[in-house]
Amino acid sequence: MNWLNSEAFTLFGQHIKWSDMIGNVIGLLGLALGWRRSIWTWPVQFVSGLVLFAAFATAHLSGSAGKQIVVMVVAAWGFWQWNRGRQRSQDGSIAVRFATWRERGVLAAAAAAGTLAVGGLFTAFPTLSWDPWPDAYIFVGTVVAMYAQARGMVEFWFAWLLVDLVGVPLNFANGFAFSGFVYVLYGALVLWGLRDWWLRSREATRPIPEGAPA
Repeated sequence: MNWLNSEAFTLFGQHIKWSDMIGNVIGLLGLALGWRRSIWTWPVQFVSGLVLFAAFATAHLSGSAGKQIVVMVVAAWGFWQWNRGRQRSQDGSIAVRFATWRERGVLAAAAAAGTLAVGGLFTAFPTLSWDPWPDAYIFVGTVVAMYAQARGMVEFWFAWLLVDLVGVPLNFANGFAFSGFVYVLYGALVLWGLRDWWLRSREATRPIPEGAPA
């Protein structure tokens, strides 16, 4: 694994690591596949998590490294969830929808409670993270986003946008410049994916004309 954590090149005065670059490019591909509602989004996100775990673990960012373990676990669960067939629409594609107000409340409460719990842990044990609260926020936000994606909720794109707002400056501040650049691309891709899922969720709820085949 030594070569993965070595420097690949320098960009705008920032030192780019191989693990940082490779893991984030794979992650960007995984998000694009999520936009297309391809089940391959999950294996790709799993591989991205594996590579980025090596990157963050060596940088002593325990929250970000731990996040990658959770990413891999949720990716495996998401693959199983989508592969069961219960998330399918009539045309065979992955069905997407807006969460109910109750589900939104649960997601928001889980995100807030999780961030407080993980941030408190990192604060109590400073050796776990250099940036306790931003690290905890990204950690928990990613879990919430991936859970919502696995359930086919349009809100997962909003969760990713909120993660991006903190992820960009945090990665630049901790020497992961390529992650910072990729997070900017994530933001653009999230907006496009949000539009696509939003439109598809409206199509899914549109009533079938009387007399039309179901």
